[in-house]
Amino acid sequence: MMNYKKRNNLPFTFILFCLGLLYSCALKPPHEKGDFKDSDLVELIKLDSTLKLDIRYASDNNFVGRPVYTEARAFLQRPAAEALVEVNNELKPLGYRLLIFDGYRPWSVTKMFWDITPEEDKKFVADPKEGSRHNRGCAVDLTLYEISSGKEVQMPGEYDEMSERSYPDFNGGTDEQRKMRDLLRNKMEAHGFNVYEYEWWHFDFKDWRKYRIQNIQFSAIGTN
Repeated sequence: MMNYKKRNNLPFTFILFCLGLLYSCALKPPHEKGDFKDSDLVELIKLDSTLKLDIRYASDNNFVGRPVYTEARAFLQRPAAEALVEVNNELKPLGYRLLIFDGYRPWSVTKMFWDITPEEDKKFVADPKEGSRHNRGCAVDLTLYEISSGKEVQMPGEYDEMSERSYPDFNGGTDEQRKMRDLLRNKMEAHGFNVYEYEWWHFDFKDWRKYRIQNIQFSAIGTN
């Protein structure tokens, strides 16, 4: 039997985490040349209150094992956020809505994730030298929840799991789990999002190249 591992089983201490976070915050994102759109990060639940949040990085239920965010909030660039609302509305007649794990992510957090992840698992985290599409406000981690029960649906693999079960084309799991995973993917791709090849839950918005990498903290984002 394959030994699937969750990210929160990674062997590092809380002290290392704290030092890594301080180190990351002292650094600056990579400099980018070119013309970019002005950032217009909007809070998702202010656009659609039926979007449900489970911001894992604001809790200890994540691969770090400690809160990384000080606030359980989710933001995206406005066009991406509006497209996400369209997906959410299309799911309603089917009995489902979207459950959000993460949206915009400050670059310093991406840097810290990279530093604490073992080399063999680096494909599951973004290289800070290039930045993450989360850092641009154009990537979202999410799943489905059932409207009638309010419960998260079961997928072939868990969120933040570092194994082949996270791959969007993984053939294991039950028929129902794969059906739900494919429903999510089909709806997201129909509205301008592309799934990441190693994570069924991670989707990049088509216009991500038009926005700069950012390191702004949630508390400094406007009230849009």
